[in-house]
Amino acid sequence: MRQKYIALLACASLLTLGACGEDFLYKAPQGAIDKEALTNANGVDLLVTNAYANLTENGWGASVFNWTFGGMYGGDANKGSDSNDQSILNTLEMYNMLPSNGYLNEKWEWVYKGAKRVNNTLQIIPDVTDMPENVKNTRVGELKFLRALFYFEGIKVFGPLIPWVDETIEENNPLVHNDKDIYQNVLADIDDAISKLPETQDMVGRVNVWAAKALKAKILMQKGDMASAKPILKEVIENGKTSNGLAYGLENDMNANFDSFRDNGKESIFAIQFSVDANDNGNSGMSLCYPHGGSGNPGGCCGFYQPSSELANSFKVDANGLPLLDNSYRAGDPVSYRNSSTNPEDPIALNNEEIAVDPRLDFAIGRFGIPYKDWGEPKNGWVRDAANGGIYLPKKHVYSKAEEDAGLASGGISGGWAPGSAMNLQYLSLRDCILMYAECLANDGQLAEAMSQVNKIRARAGLDVNIIKKDGKPAAHYKIAEYPASHAAFSDKSTCIKAVRMERKLELAMEGQRWFDLQRWGGDYMAATLKDYVDFEKGYLAKFSTASYLPAAKTMFPIPDQQISTMGNDENGNPYLVQPGPWK
Repeated sequence: MRQKYIALLACASLLTLGACGEDFLYKAPQGAIDKEALTNANGVDLLVTNAYANLTENGWGASVFNWTFGGMYGGDANKGSDSNDQSILNTLEMYNMLPSNGYLNEKWEWVYKGAKRVNNTLQIIPDVTDMPENVKNTRVGELKFLRALFYFEGIKVFGPLIPWVDETIEENNPLVHNDKDIYQNVLADIDDAISKLPETQDMVGRVNVWAAKALKAKILMQKGDMASAKPILKEVIENGKTSNGLAYGLENDMNANFDSFRDNGKESIFAIQFSVDANDNGNSGMSLCYPHGGSGNPGGCCGFYQPSSELANSFKVDANGLPLLDNSYRAGDPVSYRNSSTNPEDPIALNNEEIAVDPRLDFAIGRFGIPYKDWGEPKNGWVRDAANGGIYLPKKHVYSKAEEDAGLASGGISGGWAPGSAMNLQYLSLRDCILMYAECLANDGQLAEAMSQVNKIRARAGLDVNIIKKDGKPAAHYKIAEYPASHAAFSDKSTCIKAVRMERKLELAMEGQRWFDLQRWGGDYMAATLKDYVDFEKGYLAKFSTASYLPAAKTMFPIPDQQISTMGNDENGNPYLVQPGPWK
């Protein structure tokens, strides 16, 4: 049977069948475009665009920004909202995950949908004759990058023992065992991408060679191969540039990285290109993660992904403006607390004005009494159920009023009911690379060099443009400083590693990265950190009294039951998909 491809064009629906005779046997079916129709330059461009589009076509469990698997599971945030809405997430935030959880299946399907789109295109390209070889090579490089990214997302969630399906397999429903570690396949893809991609592209959303190198480094870091990642990170930081030719550098204004007006800046290594249009391309994967209903607020839905008390208090600093690496930030008064007033006009939360905090607290987290971008101070209705989700609000990815006024955002984008915006989000960023490089340096005992990288991040955070103002004055007791050379982090390796890891927690807060960091730092470290998190949250949200402690062996999620059942057994009665040992 002739292979059919995913419908890409509206004109595909115009294909019709003959009324009589046998002609209908040789006509392509409605709603599909056959291989021959796409075996040309225009067809390849359509298929490559379709592969990129997988990055924007994702459900709440499949978001590449992993607010569920990376943010919630890592302790950056709890589910938020109320206990009944999306109750399937209650088990995730309580570390009682089951293989039947539908969010797992969303992620799995997304990985293989993306791989299928890439594979379809790679099968066509060799037969295309009207495309220059250099352009053809570039498109192959882009496709290999995307496939590496899709499978890397699968590895981060399910571990490296998942099926590898590439362009050599043409079956529509391939049956492949998950008995091989696919890291080597993913790295081979990214190496091929690096060999074929140019330094700059004709469209800023297309991936370039520097993004491919950064992705390779991130894959190697997740794999635990810091020695191989280190020189790549150094090269990217020192010599890399964006697809539109900007030399990489930290933005002075941190808000520039979360602003539709300033997308694709010098800190963005690879960003997902979102838009406000009729095709739901406004970041539907995070459409639940905006403040809840109320007047004059961004989104109006749905109150999910509320930052944790543990994360908020991590931003406390000592008298010198440095992080509390001994975890003493968990002691004493919190940075904010529930208001005991019963007057509905009073804010539901108040801040401890005397506590010194890193200014990135109010950049990453919305607090009552602090300006929320240009929307004014949060109102009580923005929190759906404080007893279930706490008193904090997500903030980084939430659009500004200026963006809404300019038609770049709306409360009714995804399916006409959920919030979204044209704000690109960075899948690969310079700040992430700098801190991964600092880890490599610390691991090799180059402590002063590691802390120099950390201090780059801290110096930027302390710039006046990043200090939130209220009535012309700092909105809270902000204090931040670079680590002095006399600090123990410059002479003691374990302290240096603590400092780097804390900096990642603070700088990348609410970006869906936290659990994947804990995961790669080792099961014992992950388990101990999340135990402390659960124990701390119990003091603020009663629901955490029912939470479990995640065992050290569970550095991956279970394979979805639905996929195991669908794949079935081979001719010898052996299942194609075998659940990882810790989840059996």
